[in-house]
Amino acid sequence: MEGVRKRILVLGGGFGGLAFVKAFDCPGVEITLIDKENHHLFQPLLYQVATAGLAAPDIAEPLRTLFSKRKEVQVLMDEVRDIDLEKSLVRTPHQSLSYDYLVIALGGRTNYFGKDDWEKHASGLKTLADAHRIRNEVLGAFEMAENLAEDNAERRRLMSAVVIGGGPTGVEMAGALAELTHRYFRRDFRRINPKQARVILVDVADRVLPMYSESLSASAKRQLEGLGVQVMTGKKVEDIQARKVVLEDFEIEAENIIWTAGVSANPVVEKLDTPKAKGGRLKVEPDCSLPGYANVFAIGDIAALEDAKGKQVPGVAPAAIQMAKHAAKLIQAEITRGRSQGEAAERESFVYRDKGQMATIGRSRAVASAMGREFSGFVAWFAWLAIHLVTLVGMRNRLSVFMKWIYKYVQNKPGARIIWRAAPGRVEVERTSDRLVL
Repeated sequence: MEGVRKRILVLGGGFGGLAFVKAFDCPGVEITLIDKENHHLFQPLLYQVATAGLAAPDIAEPLRTLFSKRKEVQVLMDEVRDIDLEKSLVRTPHQSLSYDYLVIALGGRTNYFGKDDWEKHASGLKTLADAHRIRNEVLGAFEMAENLAEDNAERRRLMSAVVIGGGPTGVEMAGALAELTHRYFRRDFRRINPKQARVILVDVADRVLPMYSESLSASAKRQLEGLGVQVMTGKKVEDIQARKVVLEDFEIEAENIIWTAGVSANPVVEKLDTPKAKGGRLKVEPDCSLPGYANVFAIGDIAALEDAKGKQVPGVAPAAIQMAKHAAKLIQAEITRGRSQGEAAERESFVYRDKGQMATIGRSRAVASAMGREFSGFVAWFAWLAIHLVTLVGMRNRLSVFMKWIYKYVQNKPGARIIWRAAPGRVEVERTSDRLVL
């Protein structure tokens, strides 16, 4: 109908959702962005919050602040409960919202591969709450170890951490934990020797960073071991119990167990009657739309796509951003030309442009692959710093992170190692009763 404003619903304020709203510029169109959190989270640096290197505000920015000057953009802090593709409705606990176009950018969640009972013993790392929980438990474990009068099995367990998963997040987490415990703790305690702390990285694959070349994987392993990380590859986790990881041939006792081994799609999309891929991700058409629903796009971690060049699009931030910009361009063109949402035949197929990949391991330690070349050590680490500073949202965030990184590098000290409590005698984010609670 003439004069009726088009409405676009964007589900998720991560890299994909944020990039879509930023890229979309079409007068007379209402955009509603829905996220259960009130902020955009820069997940690649989440492990630094977990290891006391950065604070939460350094890697998060309120969504309302980001779009305060965009009057056509409405931000709702709400949780998506149901998507009705036939009726073009999205339902939350508070309302039902109709749409002309829908962009699903809900991201993923920690995947325990059917062993959901492991979650109470092994922390995932997807949210700020996860990061704060890990920081509380790691710092709390060493405080408890300091209270013990003698070196015994309990003290060694308290000073042990196991990271499960040898991908980029696991490698970065293990390296940061090793630096925190072996380097930064060494002057802080009197009864314990933090250099005796154990950080163990476990993965079922035969090498860490299996998505990288063998030479970079080998370099990453050497750099991790140089920090004191014990790397165990080719080891399958059979069970995770309270303070214990059970492998095929032995067990590891550790106070802190961190799971970075897998990601699955947001459970909201499980009910959608559309084709799914491994991990519950939504299979999409070459233009990133859902099969049979040309006005519904899925982008980022939640989408499974082999692009026009036959390349499997990875679940990384650059891919989510590129998919978002592609969807924004297509929708904007259709609205501008007055084309029906069903006319998808002429749409341009998405092509992923791989700009490289990198993972940091510790101070002056990293691996990277870009422009057909491979880098490791200081050069890769410096490139990692520069790229992450550039891509951080907000000038305030960039300045804060830059100053903290400079201080950490020059003074060889991390950020404030504070254990947050929600109330006297309680850790900010409680775990089940079989875990550490201060």
